[in-house]
Amino acid sequence: MTLLKKILIACWFCAQTLAAHAAIDAALLQPLAGDDPDARIEAVNKIAALATDDAYKLLDALRNDNVYATPDGKVFIVGDGKAYDPATGQTVPTPDGADAITVNNRLRGALEGALSGFRLLSKDPAERLAAALEMQKNADPGQLPMITKELEKESDPQIKSVLELVAAAANLQSPDAAVRKSAVVALADSSNASLLPTLRAMVEKTPDGTYAEPDEAVRVAAVGTLNEINGRLKRTEFIGNLFYGVSLGSVLLLAALGLAITFGLMGIINMAHGELLMIGAYTTYMCQMLFRQYFPGAIDAYLLVALPAAFIVAGAVGVLLERTVIRWLYGRPLETLLATWGISLILMQSVRSIFGAQNVEVANPSWMSGGVTVLGSLVLSYNRIVIIFFAFFVVAAVWLILNKTRLGLFVRAVTQNRRMADCVGVSTGKVDMMTFGLGSGIAGLGGVALSQLGNVGPDLGQGYIVDSFMVVVLGGVGQLAGTVIAAIGLGEINKFLEPVAGAVLAKIAILVFIIIFIQKRPQGLFALKGRSVE
Repeated sequence: MTLLKKILIACWFCAQTLAAHAAIDAALLQPLAGDDPDARIEAVNKIAALATDDAYKLLDALRNDNVYATPDGKVFIVGDGKAYDPATGQTVPTPDGADAITVNNRLRGALEGALSGFRLLSKDPAERLAAALEMQKNADPGQLPMITKELEKESDPQIKSVLELVAAAANLQSPDAAVRKSAVVALADSSNASLLPTLRAMVEKTPDGTYAEPDEAVRVAAVGTLNEINGRLKRTEFIGNLFYGVSLGSVLLLAALGLAITFGLMGIINMAHGELLMIGAYTTYMCQMLFRQYFPGAIDAYLLVALPAAFIVAGAVGVLLERTVIRWLYGRPLETLLATWGISLILMQSVRSIFGAQNVEVANPSWMSGGVTVLGSLVLSYNRIVIIFFAFFVVAAVWLILNKTRLGLFVRAVTQNRRMADCVGVSTGKVDMMTFGLGSGIAGLGGVALSQLGNVGPDLGQGYIVDSFMVVVLGGVGQLAGTVIAAIGLGEINKFLEPVAGAVLAKIAILVFIIIFIQKRPQGLFALKGRSVE
């Protein structure tokens, strides 16, 4: 019994020690019950700097309007008819006369900033890094105690460097000129654009002719930091435009690659090409629905099934169109254009009747969600990175088919001299059917890629048909390399023009450029060689 008593007493002392450690000093809590807004915000920041569970519990309750104060200045967390006293760690009945503490917008902002800092206590480095980057957007001097405390024990060098920048941004408002100068110099390594207004205000004159920053040394340092940040942001923007230009070019390439075969090699003006993209996208949607219903545990694999499914479905639709309509219209471009335009309307209305007029959502697999952050602020999304590699994989596959297979040999023979190919036993009709099916199947693959970038609707293909024709004509009819260069080039030009001229004027400028280019070089970037030129 003596041993048991000793154990119980030791446990009681431990519990009391933990309770005492968890309690918050009543002197910190008292300003919350007062009417001074500055004192309340200062109290919030001091409580947050404790970085304890009780501190988080109190601030979260205050944000949710569950903190009450009594006339004598005591603070309680009230819920379920009971009151928790953070100063003692005891749960007591709700005191008489306790009123809810009113939280205005200013205090709520301080609470949000303080609570976001608690994510720095996470054991997950990714969570701590995300919290540090979030704090960097709105650095507050009140967060300095918590930031300083976390800096002392943070071991991850990347998180530590971000926290140092957060601390420097918060120190810009320090009354000490030496501290402000040190903070300005430290911020020269930042890529945070939200710091620019504060730094500009330091070097600009106020209406009365004085500087907002009285210390000249601080102003000189601010000018240097402004130049560093602006230069870094311009470099980041340039690299971002390069990436998104390649991304847009890859989408155009996938959309135009099938058209480069049907129009470039066969001379068919297929106005229903955009609807073949749409069919590929809806096939992806159907694969996703089937996996959700029958294989929910393997939902991330639906895209691997959607790729061959979209190729087969779109290719089958293309073969059906070629055998029933297009085979009778070879050599009659105007009739082909009108017929395929009518087919495009039929396909769009069929999709509306089956799936409805509203867009449907195709979610990215988990391995394509999110992105990688480079240069501090530029996010390269995984879905676009995957599509870029996928586009060039499809190009390589098409090149191998056209240059290293029997079908490719027949396609090149028919393209260069149809009559001679027919004379030596090549079934030109069958080659036409298979070639059109190949181009349609590739369009289906393009639809899979488009489904990963946005919602899927009946009008999905309409936005890409004109751009696809521009890519094929600019690259050179029948030239695979020209199609690749034209697609990537138009994507880059579009992305660099949009910030300057806007999306509409950028499209117009590109169209005018292509018209002028074709006037000077009708054969496109790469001229077609062979008897078909004649």
